[in-house]
Amino acid sequence: MFDLEMTEDQKLIHDTVASFAKGEIRPIARDCDESGEIPAGLAEKGFELGLVHSAIPEEQGGFGETRSAVTGAIVAEELGWGDLAIALHLLTPRLLVYPLLEAGTPPQIAQVLPPFALGHQVATAAVVEPRFDFDTTRFTTTAAAKDGGFVLNGAKCFVPLADESQTILVVAQLGDEPAAFLVPRRANGVVIGEREKNMGVKALATYEVGLENVVVPASARIGDAAAIARILNRSRIALGALALGMGRAAFDYARDYAKERKAFGVAIAQKQAIAFILAEMAIEIDASRLLLWEAAWMLDQGKEATRECVLAKRYASNACLKITDNAVQVLGGHGYVRDHPVELWLRNARGFTSFEGMAIV
Repeated sequence: MFDLEMTEDQKLIHDTVASFAKGEIRPIARDCDESGEIPAGLAEKGFELGLVHSAIPEEQGGFGETRSAVTGAIVAEELGWGDLAIALHLLTPRLLVYPLLEAGTPPQIAQVLPPFALGHQVATAAVVEPRFDFDTTRFTTTAAAKDGGFVLNGAKCFVPLADESQTILVVAQLGDEPAAFLVPRRANGVVIGEREKNMGVKALATYEVGLENVVVPASARIGDAAAIARILNRSRIALGALALGMGRAAFDYARDYAKERKAFGVAIAQKQAIAFILAEMAIEIDASRLLLWEAAWMLDQGKEATRECVLAKRYASNACLKITDNAVQVLGGHGYVRDHPVELWLRNARGFTSFEGMAIV
């Protein structure tokens, strides 16, 4: 059975990332949302934190630390507590690095990963497709074998930092199973659309990406269907943990507000209706973490955990939406105005129903 206590190393990582989220992310979150921009220097600070290169093998210049989905969930939760858009921005290079660590060949790893150990690099992955019936078990973006390589066709959306990335990891349907391919951004047939205008995560630059007869060599393929399933499961843990962190942020803010805000001479937190709402929010947070840690632990043990990862991500996403909506309710009219961050968190929470493959542990 998995352990609900953090190890000493995990506690150190937790405290470091929590301090970074509190000191570096939260203070600028509102300005980033309003401007739609994230300071360039913040990504370098994220690199110094070891968010990407700590797992890169020593022979490629990294720290060679063993990846742990549980530890990754701890990190993602704290970053999500700081701000979702900034967290996704900082974690975007993992979308290429971690799948390579999971299923890349030695030549692919040796060629692609060393620069990511030297400093912040921009890379991304294209998973989500712009259709109402999008399904990660059957992609409409296709890959067809031709002349010893592959030809990719289709469309993707919610691709973070696509206009800056030198390489895009594209997930496509190859016959009856999904596969992933390393696609240079400047390859013939790759079309980066205009920046998307989203309801939430407004500071994160996301794009639609079109693929029109894009030719890649056989060496561009990463992994098989089983590897893609593992990668998507790790992504579900990351997204669920980000939702958990943001939900916890909304709960913390609503709780503190309810303790300070007085009505008829007493703090509104003492009113039964408000107290019950806060208690329900706290329950949802703990339940989400329990599901996420159990699923992450199963991944770390090498167990088949698709069911557990799907349920954990779904539960945490729904809980986050419920918690952020309740936070707006606790603040009343104040919750609807931008003087308080709860409206931002509610807008961001709405996106988790559409987010797939936008973060990974």
